[in-house]
Amino acid sequence: MYRGRLERDLKIWTDKGLVDAGTAKAILDEYDGRQTSFSAGRVLTIIAAVLLGLAILLFVSANWETIPRIARLLGLVTMIWAFYLAAAYLLGQGRSIIAAALLILGTLSFGGAMALVGQMYNLSGDELRMMLVWFAAACIVAALFRSSAQVGLAGFLAWAFCGVYLWGHFDEWYGIMPWMPPLMAAVLIRLVRYVDAPMARHLAYLMLVGWLTWLFGRHEGLNTAILFAALGMAAFLVVSLPASPLLSFARTAGAAPAFYTFLIASIGFFLVHAEISNGSFENNVWVEDKLPLVIVAAATLASSVIAIALTGRDNGAVRYLAYFVFSCEILYLASETIGSMIGTAGFFLVAGLLVAIAAWLVIQLERRFSSNSGQGTQA
Repeated sequence: MYRGRLERDLKIWTDKGLVDAGTAKAILDEYDGRQTSFSAGRVLTIIAAVLLGLAILLFVSANWETIPRIARLLGLVTMIWAFYLAAAYLLGQGRSIIAAALLILGTLSFGGAMALVGQMYNLSGDELRMMLVWFAAACIVAALFRSSAQVGLAGFLAWAFCGVYLWGHFDEWYGIMPWMPPLMAAVLIRLVRYVDAPMARHLAYLMLVGWLTWLFGRHEGLNTAILFAALGMAAFLVVSLPASPLLSFARTAGAAPAFYTFLIASIGFFLVHAEISNGSFENNVWVEDKLPLVIVAAATLASSVIAIALTGRDNGAVRYLAYFVFSCEILYLASETIGSMIGTAGFFLVAGLLVAIAAWLVIQLERRFSSNSGQGTQA
């Protein structure tokens, strides 16, 4: 997506004489040469490695009982080391795509070997601990080889850990295991910066969002929902306010910190709406009273305006999320306050007018952002 936009922009700049053809080609060649840039061949190679790894593990497990015990152990260890050593050799030769595929095969083989050896020797332990060891191994390999594909695999293993936990302990707090997702997310973010694997950071951020939502489910209530929204908005301000000491650090991660913190705040506001609608206030006296609804709606709309004002010009992801939240809140207010007073046709008329006003505001904001961007370029 970005490459296509970059190529179109370079063509426009070349036609206008701002950039010569040689420089435009050099820019595209430099981008295509980056390890983190998208390549269909790289993606297909990684997919092939995953499929081959699964095929090897299935073949070994299907013939497990017919292989002598010592041969099983030596074969698994040899296979893992063969993949990693071959990857190291190919990296030295500059063949990074095939090396990344072999690293994936080695890490998948390591996980399968743990399961098979544990079964063979009846070793104690559970799936969660095995997943943690597997994740740790993937992270070590990613750091040693500086492989962005391996960071992505570590991210998926972290998600697999969360899935295994939810499958067996969805509604219970199992030891220290619930604290592992934020810890794994922190490790992933550190690896993303060390290896330069920007796409993998979304796996860490989404896992944090899911973990926080799961925590709310365990302590469901109005106060928890308000805390959810307040913490999300506070985190957004920390990574977005010009006076924040963390602003420069957050910007090194691109648009992600501001977007995901505002996403958490938006989910929190949604949960507050849900709690109020469910009559969470004591004696249900607030259910008939519209004051809490007005307060929460005003806070939600204000959060959208603040998000647009702080990061709207440079962060398209936050801007469109803020537009979406603002529009949904307007429609929700119309349905709760106006919809009960007038008929269905009148409601749609008023809702249509409100959306039209919102659309006009969005258009004005977009023009203002474009104008400011143009002035900044001329300066």
